[in-house]
Amino acid sequence: MSSAPEVSSKASGEQPTASPRLTLPKRVRIRKTRDYRWVQGRGRKLRQTFLLAIAISGATGVARMGITVSRKVGNAVTRNRVKRWLREAIRHERIDLEGVWDVVFIAHPSSANVGAQAIRDDVAAVVRRLSNSGPAPQSRAQRAPGRSR
Repeated sequence: MSSAPEVSSKASGEQPTASPRLTLPKRVRIRKTRDYRWVQGRGRKLRQTFLLAIAISGATGVARMGITVSRKVGNAVTRNRVKRWLREAIRHERIDLEGVWDVVFIAHPSSANVGAQAIRDDVAAVVRRLSNSGPAPQSRAQRAPGRSR
């Protein structure tokens, strides 16, 4: 064993290596029911093998993601596992998303029987499709969620 204490890079004055932050802060998550309904009611559907993604041009200035895993997927343990897989996939793939989108990922019941890699492949395919396309078509001028006429 070495008797010299370890010094962190912050304490020694060195700059930490530049790596992208792979987190999901609150500002990049869809959290309100009215926002979920806004996206699901007006968004464009992108079907994948184990997911359905619904996307709409974002109004907040930052791309946001939401997750829906219904009881059709399985019991609570299974649903939580699928949600963990989805969150992990979104954390890694969202940095490649070009443009400002609000996206809701809905897990198919078959997603419970596949691994995290299959879920990540589907999320990556959605991100590629959104990045390669223009903004989602809007029938009316974009309004703030929750407003009605």
